[in-house]
Amino acid sequence: MQSDTLISLIRAAAREELMTRFTHVKRGIKADGSFLTEADLAMQNRVARELNRHEPDILFLGEEMPPEEQQALLQSGKPLWVLDPLDGTSNYASGIPCFSVSLALIEAGALKLGLVYDPVRDECFFAQQGQGAWLNGERLVPIDIGLSLKQSTGLIDFKRLAPALATRLVTDIPYSSQRSFGSVALDWCWIAIGRSHVYLHGKQNLWDYAAGHLILAEAGGQSCTLEGEAVFNNRLQPRSAVAALDPGLFAAWSDWLGIQCKDKGTG
Repeated sequence: MQSDTLISLIRAAAREELMTRFTHVKRGIKADGSFLTEADLAMQNRVARELNRHEPDILFLGEEMPPEEQQALLQSGKPLWVLDPLDGTSNYASGIPCFSVSLALIEAGALKLGLVYDPVRDECFFAQQGQGAWLNGERLVPIDIGLSLKQSTGLIDFKRLAPALATRLVTDIPYSSQRSFGSVALDWCWIAIGRSHVYLHGKQNLWDYAAGHLILAEAGGQSCTLEGEAVFNNRLQPRSAVAALDPGLFAAWSDWLGIQCKDKGTG
């Protein structure tokens, strides 16, 4: 499928399935305690149908599928779409305009394509392995942020961090300012364009991070887990994430966290 066709497909689905329901949708609670809305399901079903119509030989894994079905799909070894139909459901269900759609393509155990669409801002981030990353058609290029760690803005999700690390971050503050927006996919993309400078998240799922991880890597950014491993490992188990666009900031951030990165996750 051509990239323009794929982007148009996701953009139209998000406008019609998500934006038409935004601010007046009812939410339920999933078994893990997270929110689920009719918009999550409508978006997943719509995108699954559209992708199958265009690419019937590529399998489809959606966030709202049963875990055993997700595991079987991932272990099949066949090309696989991985979709988070509504990343930031808590924001969406509360009327907070910060959410996205995240779609990745995995082939032969590697990320080949990543797309993250923010329907509120009409911003579409897109990347292909080895070919770069774009925002609404404008190529993202590596940049020198020009800030020290102490001057930077940290995009930090405290909820899933170990208590000792979370406590250290508020008693020995390493950056100038801190944010948390509630959409993992957008977190990666906003780091990729410099809206925040260093990133830390303790636990994110494959459908949360796969597309954004590739977008940051293709924009020239670096990442690893808190254990120093590559974030993407083609498994369902949640992963921690440490990242920055600027190599110097990434080195300073990793050093502050005490990480020896074995794989920096660059494109």
